[in-house]
Amino acid sequence: MKGIILAGGMGTRLYPSTMAVSKQLLPIYDKPLIYYPLSVLMLAGIRDILVIVKSGDLLNFQKLLGDGSWIGANISYVEQKHPNGIAEAFLLGEKFIGSSTVSLILGDNIFYGYNFSTLLQKSVQIKSGAEIYAYWVKNPSSFGVVKLDADDKPLQILEKPDKFVSNYAITGLYFYDNDVVNIAKHIKPSSRGELEISSINQEYLNRNQLHVEILGRGHSWLDTGTPRSMNDASTFVRTIEGRQGLKIACPEEIAFANGWIDKDKIIETAADRYKNNAYGKYLLKIIEMGNT
Repeated sequence: MKGIILAGGMGTRLYPSTMAVSKQLLPIYDKPLIYYPLSVLMLAGIRDILVIVKSGDLLNFQKLLGDGSWIGANISYVEQKHPNGIAEAFLLGEKFIGSSTVSLILGDNIFYGYNFSTLLQKSVQIKSGAEIYAYWVKNPSSFGVVKLDADDKPLQILEKPDKFVSNYAITGLYFYDNDVVNIAKHIKPSSRGELEISSINQEYLNRNQLHVEILGRGHSWLDTGTPRSMNDASTFVRTIEGRQGLKIACPEEIAFANGWIDKDKIIETAADRYKNNAYGKYLLKIIEMGNT
């Protein structure tokens, strides 16, 4: 399976902070926001990753992430000239996807929870159909939602419904078979003029090929689209990391655990990228923990 991080869009809800820089490059506590979705794909075992960025941001993302060799991954890029909707990611990424299955994650989503990597590694095994993750929220009108039956099978999908349908929001993490590219080519723009991801999910639902994985109380899903939610996410990460002494979404740590890089690469990265700072010292601590 290949992975796509959608890091385009204008980020207007965060103006003026994002007038000169992509929101995915802004910090969530001690690391850039894009490290969090990147880490999700890595936890799923996905090494071939396409980052979709808005025009003008490409060099900044390349400076931060490079070609992915520092974490044993393969990272490539494509520019999104206009924010035409989430589903456009599959059109922009068609050549990258090729004949593979694909996972898409929004660049402003943060996931955390017990055994989350186990769920991810199960999802990447998908051969046909689609799988989405749902999360209970108190304000469902702000999200795309899925209505479930008594057996937690999807019945209906709606984008930001005016009337109550369900408390289960559809998170920004999706897994699809290769037919998603063809589906994306045939959906029509919504009233907002965008190619909606809900339209793709609805098509899989119509085919009876949509599976919903529910993230329960042991998991957290954070959407960082507003200044308040960015601050809340930073506080969340700071609290967890401060209590445990372990980092959330540390790509080098995940790559080391996956066997994609060795301890020499960790030492090199700590010296070259993070010399004399807390992040670099943490990477060296990873080696120590691995040798005990």
